[in-house]
Amino acid sequence: MATERAEGAVLLQTSVVGSYPQPDWLVDKQLLQSSPVPRVRMEQLWRVPEDARQDAFRKATLAAIRDMEAAGIDVITDGEIARESYSSHFASALSGLDESSPGIFTFTNGRTTRVPRVVGPVRYQHAVEVEGAEFLRKHTTRRAKVTLPGPFTLAQQAQDEYYHDPVALAFDFAVAVNAEAHALQRTGIDVIQLDEPWVRMNPEGARQYAVPTLNRALEGLTVRCALHVCFGYAFRRPHDKSHTYEFLEELAGTRADEISIEAAQPSLDLGVLAAFSQKHIALGVLDHSTSEVEPVDIVAQRIRAGLKHVQPERLLPAPDCGMKYMSRDVAFGRLRNLALAAALVRAELTSG
Repeated sequence: MATERAEGAVLLQTSVVGSYPQPDWLVDKQLLQSSPVPRVRMEQLWRVPEDARQDAFRKATLAAIRDMEAAGIDVITDGEIARESYSSHFASALSGLDESSPGIFTFTNGRTTRVPRVVGPVRYQHAVEVEGAEFLRKHTTRRAKVTLPGPFTLAQQAQDEYYHDPVALAFDFAVAVNAEAHALQRTGIDVIQLDEPWVRMNPEGARQYAVPTLNRALEGLTVRCALHVCFGYAFRRPHDKSHTYEFLEELAGTRADEISIEAAQPSLDLGVLAAFSQKHIALGVLDHSTSEVEPVDIVAQRIRAGLKHVQPERLLPAPDCGMKYMSRDVAFGRLRNLALAAALVRAELTSG
């Protein structure tokens, strides 16, 4: 494993999961809030003309970096400012996918969303997130993380008209993700995270092929690798009262060094963490089903609960999920209280 920036120097290092709120001048927030999570490119989301967008991305990204630093977070991202969603930016750069006439995916509740159609072999063409990673690495001395959509989730979020074999499709996505991850590793980034929310939504398929697929995506990497699993953006599913993951312990068999888990909103039974004695745990302690800034003492209680199951050197307090759909003030306040809560519990550990 490569030497990691400041790794082990501080107990209870705080981390973000991925996204941070994009500014209103960059993104049409009303459209973002009212639309399904984009699985294909959504040009109408951007308020800035395309020829001026790269400069706008850099300006907004730098503001997000400075917010996370000012909040006191130890492991930060670029906020995913240049993405319509956590997955569409990467998927749209692969060959074999047709976004010009997208397919339609229907959820079990009848809700629909547009997804790319798989019309040929999925192949990696060029680096997608490297420029953002280099910008992040240049502008912070904190430990830096870049997120990618995981191969299982990418395969679930596509309409397959070519492979007719979910295992083969997911494997080719894994090869593409692995190529991008190796390119990111060369930037000097500290953590590469794969987002895999669909292992919860399709546990039967996950049991069949998620672990070998994820291991192919992480093959050959020496940088810290994380897997994020969650229940989705909590405010978008007010009637989903799930409290357990149907597919979680199995991720102990992956090459990932770190498992990032949504725990606050579902009031997760943290006994499940016993399965991950060889992993670091990024534990969700900020409940995204509320727009309130949760008090420091509440967040600290959740960190203490995690410490009953995970040693402090392996526990990273974090939000449940990305913060894309929050206001900037709320997101900053919640991250600030996360850092303060971690500091409080850290002081208790070192003084005891």
